[in-house]
Amino acid sequence: MARVGSVQVPLGAGVPSSASDVPATTAILRHSALVRVTHWITTLCFLALLVSGVEIVISHPRFYWGETGNVLTTPLFKLPIPSSRALVQTGYGYVLPDQNGWSRYLHFQAAWVAVLTGLLYSISGLFTGHLRRNLLPGKADLSWRRFSIAIANHLRFERPSEAEAWSYNVLQRLTYLFVIFVLFPLVIWTGLAMSPAFVSAVPATVTLLGGQQSARTIHFFVSLSLLLFLLVHVVVVCLAGFRSRTRAMITGRTGTHRGRT
Repeated sequence: MARVGSVQVPLGAGVPSSASDVPATTAILRHSALVRVTHWITTLCFLALLVSGVEIVISHPRFYWGETGNVLTTPLFKLPIPSSRALVQTGYGYVLPDQNGWSRYLHFQAAWVAVLTGLLYSISGLFTGHLRRNLLPGKADLSWRRFSIAIANHLRFERPSEAEAWSYNVLQRLTYLFVIFVLFPLVIWTGLAMSPAFVSAVPATVTLLGGQQSARTIHFFVSLSLLLFLLVHVVVVCLAGFRSRTRAMITGRTGTHRGRT
C-alpha cells in the first residue's frame, strides 16, 4: 500500500478511464510497481537484443527461405552492407571486425531475461486485471468514429489530452495488445526455431515455419516491426510530454494536477 496524503492507495490500483475520474486532491499511481519494473527491464533487454542482433546480421547479411542457406545458395534477399566474414561476398572490398562471439552470447542471455520478464508481466496482468482494465478496449472504444479520431490525432502529431495521461486510447490499446500477444510470441518462436538444441527436442517449432532459414527471415522482419514500434512509441512519448511520461514510468505518478470542480 502507498500512502498519499490521508489516503492509502494500492500499488496496483486501476487506472481511471478519463481524467474526470481522477479525484481532485488524491494522487493515484498511473503505473503499478510491477509494470514499471518489467517495462525498464524489457527496455534494457530490447536495447541489448538490438545491438547484438545487428552484429549477428552483419556476420551474414543474406537471407534465405527453407531449411538451408549459405554463400553458395541464391538468397531470397541480401542487405547492401559489408560483412564481418571474408567468405560472405557482399561487393565491398573490406570486411568488418568479427563480433559474432560476444553478440550471440549477449543475444541469447538478453532474450531469456526478456522472455521471463514478459511471462511475469503477462501472468501478473491476468491475475491483477491490469490487461483487462488498461489494455482491452471497451465496446464504445471499438467504434469506427473513436478509432478514426485516434488515428487522425496521431497523424497530425497532436499532443494527447489530459485524459490520455491516465488512460490509453483505442489505437494505443490495440497496438500494445498486438505487440504483447503477436509480435513478442512470434519473435520468441522464430528465435527458438533457430536453436538446434531446442529444435531437436521440439521439431515442430521449425517445421511449421518451413525451415530454419525461413525462421531466420521471419525473425528479421518481426524484429524490424518491433524496432518500428519502439521508434513510434518514443516519438509519441516526446509529443505527449517526455518528462511527465518518463516520470510516470519511474515513479508511477504523472505529475498532472487538477483543481476541485
